[in-house]
Amino acid sequence: MAEDKIVQSFDPGVIPADGDPCPFCNIVAAYAPFDPSSPPPASSPSLDPNKLAPPAFIVLSTPSLVAFLDILPLSPGHLLLCPRSHRPKLTDVTSQEAADLGASLRILSAALVRATGVNDWNVLQNNGAAAAQVVNHVHYHLIPRPEIRASGRFSESFTMFGRGVRQELDDDEAAALAERLRGCVAVVLEEESRKGRL
Repeated sequence: MAEDKIVQSFDPGVIPADGDPCPFCNIVAAYAPFDPSSPPPASSPSLDPNKLAPPAFIVLSTPSLVAFLDILPLSPGHLLLCPRSHRPKLTDVTSQEAADLGASLRILSAALVRATGVNDWNVLQNNGAAAAQVVNHVHYHLIPRPEIRASGRFSESFTMFGRGVRQELDDDEAAALAERLRGCVAVVLEEESRKGRL
């Protein structure tokens, strides 16, 4: 699909009415959709991470959702996936958004394994402050879980339920990783289309 056609269907959705800025709505507004099977090059102004502060490293951007690297990752490759429309909790998403999120979780999971070389990962989704939801915009975490128990590297992230040590995202590493992830998404989509699974 040509980028101009995708952009024409772009609708950032509802911006929160509570007056509190939503960082995910800011990301949605700053980054137009692109064809995930043929992503723009990393040098494209459409992917410039410095459109926002802190920078946003986009991995997937469709008319209905966006995926980007977490700015405080639990491990390299920690992704966030959210609908473009502002939806506070999972029960607020439309049935089509839920279907798109589910399909994208599977594709992003396969791309994440390829890009990081880590074969285990968590998919987490929190609803409400009491459930540890920090940003009031529904989102999924995809967190690669490298094997640390056998390595003796116990200072690294705890391996259950998204807990662990968070470190700031390094911009240069993030740019390279986001590009690698976009490429892996394109490869996974190509493989899926050949299998007739899309």
